[in-house]
Amino acid sequence: MKRLFSGALVTMVVASSLLAACGSDTTKTGDASAAPATEAAQEVSLTMGSWRTEDTEAYSKIIAEFKKSNPNINIQFNPVKNTEYNTTLNTSLQSGSGPDIIHLRPYAAGAALADAGYLEPLDTLKGMDVFTKDTLLAATGTDGKVYGVPTVFSSTQVFYNKQIFEKYKLQEPKTWDELLKIADTLKQNKVTPLAFGSKEAWILSLTQGTLAPSEYGTDFINKILSGEATFKSPEFVSSIKMLKDLTPYFPDNYIGLGMDDMRNMFVTEQAAMMVMGDWEYAVMKKTNPDLQMDVFPIPPKKADGKPTVTTWVDGSFAVNAKSAHKAEALKFMEFLTTKEFGALAVNELQKPSTIPGIVANDPLVAKIAKNADTISTPYAAVVYFNKGNPTTKAALEKSIQGMYLDKLTPEQVAEEVQKSADTWFKSTK
Repeated sequence: MKRLFSGALVTMVVASSLLAACGSDTTKTGDASAAPATEAAQEVSLTMGSWRTEDTEAYSKIIAEFKKSNPNINIQFNPVKNTEYNTTLNTSLQSGSGPDIIHLRPYAAGAALADAGYLEPLDTLKGMDVFTKDTLLAATGTDGKVYGVPTVFSSTQVFYNKQIFEKYKLQEPKTWDELLKIADTLKQNKVTPLAFGSKEAWILSLTQGTLAPSEYGTDFINKILSGEATFKSPEFVSSIKMLKDLTPYFPDNYIGLGMDDMRNMFVTEQAAMMVMGDWEYAVMKKTNPDLQMDVFPIPPKKADGKPTVTTWVDGSFAVNAKSAHKAEALKFMEFLTTKEFGALAVNELQKPSTIPGIVANDPLVAKIAKNADTISTPYAAVVYFNKGNPTTKAALEKSIQGMYLDKLTPEQVAEEVQKSADTWFKSTK
């Protein structure tokens, strides 16, 4: 499957900690079949942590399907708000508890938990050979071991309201100028062109990562990785200026708006477009089943350029190294590697599966998955620059917030991002 990444891979350099043994659990690492038969017959309850509160219904169906073959294993899906998840999870793990099954943030965040010894390595888990090395990279520790089963890809593109587009005789744009003309037409007709808010920082790096390839192409990030360019290069500065230039098409009070507000504007048809990840499709469809929506990739600046969507492995599931029931948790990990789960993921979570060969029933999900397969570029802030203290991703988000508050210029945003990268990033040259 043609997915991430055409560029350089993430280099991880921190030594990992030894994993703690789990009480009386004598199960071999990654081998769910090693548990004694008497243990396997017992009724066991597992907890599953996640930041995906929106997916509660979907995971109830996924867990129910798993339970058909494992009737003695009960799994309770216990998500918390996405902005509170990292703190909640870290606090519980540091206290020696935490969920048995952990929804793992991708790349550097997941590697940090592995390095701290909180996760069980899964290299020998049955079924892991179904994933590509690039896919497994999202759940690989700095020691080179794999600590999570990647479940779905995420991609960001532009959602749009088909009825509003039809009303004003608008077509999916093929160039950036066409996109701006669409936005002008909508604004002239008193329709908010873009549902957007700068209150929640993650929305800003996601928006920049999605739109920026239109400005600097798909090779520029590779130049930063190799040392041929920096965040202060004109190409990156232009990508930040492009975000500033879009403000006339945002809601009047966008500075105070968050994700819930953005979603509400789109599903109630107050806004015609929204730059967002594919995970919102299922949420919006449930909120307004009558909403007629579609997606288009980010159009290039020039007619001969290539459209793009931005992709990454959205998350993996890992096993808590201190779980009292690792054998049962590992059985669920094996289930996550099957095509049975892949079909459930793509049709219940409404997202592209990490398992090759899975086709979605929903035409829009199938379109999203096809774009992710054929015209994707990595979400650089997550894949390559989510390190540092604070991370370079966080520096990007804070600086863009400052720009929207008229406290920083695009050039100053670029300087702040480069300043953060200089504290930890080493080019590959």
